[in-house]
Amino acid sequence: MFCFQCEQTAGCTACTGAAGVCGKTADVARLQDDLTGTLVALARAESDGRGDTESDGLMLEGMFACVSNVSFDPKAIAALERRVRAKAISLGEFSSYDMRLLWDAQEDIRSLKSLLLFGMRGVAAYAYHAQALGKSDPVVAAFLYEGMRAVGSDLDMDELLPLVLKCGEVNLAAMAALEEANVSAYGKPEPATVELKVEAGPFIVVTGHDLHDLKQLLEQTEGRGVNVYTHGEMLPANAYPELRKYPHLKGNYGTAWHNQRKEFKDLPAPILWTTNCLLKPDESYADRVFATGPVSFPGAHVVEAGEDGAKDFSALIDKALELGGWDTDRTFAGINGGTSVTTGFGYDTVMSVAPAVIDAVKSGDIKRFILLAGCDGMRKERSYYTDFAKLAPSDSVILTLACGKYRFNDLDLGSIDGIPRLLDVGQCNDAYGAIKIALALADAFGCGVNDLPLSMVLSWYEQKAVCILLTLLHLGIRGIYLGPTLPAFVSPGVLQVLVDNYGIRPISTPEADLAQIMG
Repeated sequence: MFCFQCEQTAGCTACTGAAGVCGKTADVARLQDDLTGTLVALARAESDGRGDTESDGLMLEGMFACVSNVSFDPKAIAALERRVRAKAISLGEFSSYDMRLLWDAQEDIRSLKSLLLFGMRGVAAYAYHAQALGKSDPVVAAFLYEGMRAVGSDLDMDELLPLVLKCGEVNLAAMAALEEANVSAYGKPEPATVELKVEAGPFIVVTGHDLHDLKQLLEQTEGRGVNVYTHGEMLPANAYPELRKYPHLKGNYGTAWHNQRKEFKDLPAPILWTTNCLLKPDESYADRVFATGPVSFPGAHVVEAGEDGAKDFSALIDKALELGGWDTDRTFAGINGGTSVTTGFGYDTVMSVAPAVIDAVKSGDIKRFILLAGCDGMRKERSYYTDFAKLAPSDSVILTLACGKYRFNDLDLGSIDGIPRLLDVGQCNDAYGAIKIALALADAFGCGVNDLPLSMVLSWYEQKAVCILLTLLHLGIRGIYLGPTLPAFVSPGVLQVLVDNYGIRPISTPEADLAQIMG
C-alpha cells in the first residue's frame, strides 16, 4: 500500500506495509485507489462539469469513503467502485486512472495533486452533510469534476497551484451551504453547558459528525426509555435548539475519536457510528457497533437509508434496551479532570456581544484572540495544545472548534468582562462560523484579518482539516501555526511556496510560540 494522507502516517512519510497506522489493510488502500481512479473516469465522462443527481451523489459518496477513518470494509468499497464504474460506462467513459501514476509522479507535482485531492475529499465530506439536509451548491459539484480531471491530467505546477487555491474558495461555499442547512434544520446554536455524565438505564452513544442521523435517532427513541449521548465531534449537537428540545439528549460521553477503544470497552450500550473520525472497533465492543452513511467495517451492523433518506434505528434501540446501561449514574472527566464542558459559541452568539468584545480590545482588557482549533490525534506531541491553553495569558481569548478542543475544553479559563475566555464554535463542520467571526471583527475594526490581534494555531489530522487550511490560504490569511507535524504529502518545494507566500510555520513549543504571538 501507499498512503500518506493523514497526520499519523508511518514515520511522517507514508504507510507502505500490510496495514496503515489507522488500521486499514493494504487491500482497503488499494480498493480506495481503484475507487479514486474510477472517480477520475466519472469526472472525465462529465466533461461539461455538470453531472446529474446520480453522478453528483456518487462523487460525494466515493470521495467521502476515502477520507481517513471512514470505511474499512473492502466489500463495501468494491461495491461502491462498481457503482461509480457503471455510471461512468453509461456516460461513455471506460478507462479509470491508475493512481500509481500520481504516487510515482515528480515530487512537487505529486505534492500539489495530493494537496488538491485530499482537499477535495474534505470538501466532499462537507457537501455530503449538506446534501443529507437537502442543500447542495452546483459550484461545489462542478469543481469536484474539474479537480478530479486535473488529478488525472498531465499538468505543471503553474497549472496546479491555482486549482489548489480554488479548492479553498470552493470549500468556503461548501461550508456556507452546510451552515445554512444546519441552521435551517436545527436552529442557531446557543451556548450550552454539557455534563460529562451518564444516567442509569439504557442509552446510546452517537459518534462522528452527522446531525441528521442524530435527529432521526432522537425522534425514534422518544418515549422509549433510552437516553442518547454525544461523543467526539457530535458534542456541539447539544447547542442546537431543535436537538436540545429532546429531553433524552442528556449530554456527552467520552472525548476525542482516538480514545474510542478505551472509552467504548465494556460500555453497556450500543454505539452509532456516523461519518468519519473512527477507529476499527476492538472485539470487546464490535458487536455493539452500528454503522451508517459512508461508514463501513467488516461485520458491523449497517443501518441503510431508504429512498427518502429515512433510517430505521429499531435494531439499535432494541440493542440498547437489551444491554440496559449502568445501574447507577456515572460522572466522567475530561483529560484535565473537568466534569462539564461548554459549546455553542457560534457566529450569532459571538456577534451578539461584539460591542463588548470591541470595547474590551480598545480598553486593553483583551490583548489577543487565538484560534486554537483542529483535529485531535494520538501523537504525544499533541499535549502542546493542552499546555498552550493553560499558558495562554489571562488577557487572551481562545476560540476553538473540532475535536482538538478535547485537549483543553474541560479547563476553567475564566472570563474577561463577562466574556468567556474559551469559546467553542462547534464541529470542524462549523469552521465557516469561525471564519465569519474573524471577517466580522476585521470589518468592525476597519482592517484586514491579518491586521487583527488574532493568531491561528491549528492542529490537523485528516482531509477536512486540509480543505479548511486551503480556505484560509484562499482568504490570504498569513502566519498560521500548524502542527503537530507538517503534512508528509507537502514536498519541500511546495512548503517553500507556502512559507514564502503565506508565512505558514510549524509549531515549536507553547512557550516560544506564545512569546512570539503575544509580542
